[in-house]
Amino acid sequence: MLEDRATAVSSPTQWPAAYPQGYAVVDVETTGLARHDRIISAAVYRLDARGEVEDHWYTLVNPERDPGPVWIHGLTREVLEGAPLFADVAEEFAARLADRVLVAHNAVFDWQMIAREYARVQREAPVRQRLCTIALSKELGLPLPNHKLESLAAHFGVVQQRAHHALDDARVLAEAFRPSLRAAAASGVRLPLLECRPLTEWSDPPVPRQSSGGYGGYGGYGGYRSGSWRPSRKRPACPYPNPGRYEDGRRLKQGMRVAFSGDTSTERELLEDRATEAGLHVASSISRLTSLLVTNDPDSGTSKTVKARQFGTPIVDEAAFGQLLRDVEPADE
Repeated sequence: MLEDRATAVSSPTQWPAAYPQGYAVVDVETTGLARHDRIISAAVYRLDARGEVEDHWYTLVNPERDPGPVWIHGLTREVLEGAPLFADVAEEFAARLADRVLVAHNAVFDWQMIAREYARVQREAPVRQRLCTIALSKELGLPLPNHKLESLAAHFGVVQQRAHHALDDARVLAEAFRPSLRAAAASGVRLPLLECRPLTEWSDPPVPRQSSGGYGGYGGYGGYRSGSWRPSRKRPACPYPNPGRYEDGRRLKQGMRVAFSGDTSTERELLEDRATEAGLHVASSISRLTSLLVTNDPDSGTSKTVKARQFGTPIVDEAAFGQLLRDVEPADE
């Protein structure tokens, strides 16, 4: 069984030629889970092509705002006050990430936080691919009770010393990733790599006013849904009826239901706002009524792309969608 081999396996002699040449195992602690939140600490363990640790790096970051759930990460305003700004560590951070696959637990969260920080200082993170250890554990069929980092660590006998401390979380993840990588290589498993698109257009929203009680509980602060890092935004209802699916070579029409998936060069909420302004219905999920899915990674295997193919929903990339937005057909009167 693959899961048995994943527990303890030596580095295979024949290493898959298609595997990356290096990895940056990353963990970031943040002021919260939403798009306006900031990184307050970051750690990187650099691994070579076969998962051997080369070095590690850690820094605090002054977020220039309230530190958020101190009871989770332990980083108070006083501790962060003298820390460098992200602009001060951006170059060193980039050097640690350059020419490597970013590895993280729930990698989309870490990547988007990093991409936003670089967009704020008008730079791009030198990351082109990411690997989520949750996705890799699923590919390996590991018998985990859940997808928490502590469960992955326990499976490989890795002892966590300081949970929610970026450096220790990155160490734990690196130690759990190494045998996972060796097991994948020994069995010829295709690594679940996804493309990373740095943000080229970004608009920082105002930080929501805090209540007198502070953040009001981790997962519930700032008006964001518990258990989700996506913002709970209420858009006005689309005033136009759904005219059906988009047809290749034709114009979009007001009322069409459009969904988005994966990384975009323009910040997701800006794209969604433009779609709404054009009279389109921005959908959060895929159904048989969805007119179009916009994604730069049609082969990523996300739930939205899988459902789009099941339902026969048309798919276009971000660039094509941008062109279509320039000339949206008015709804029928």
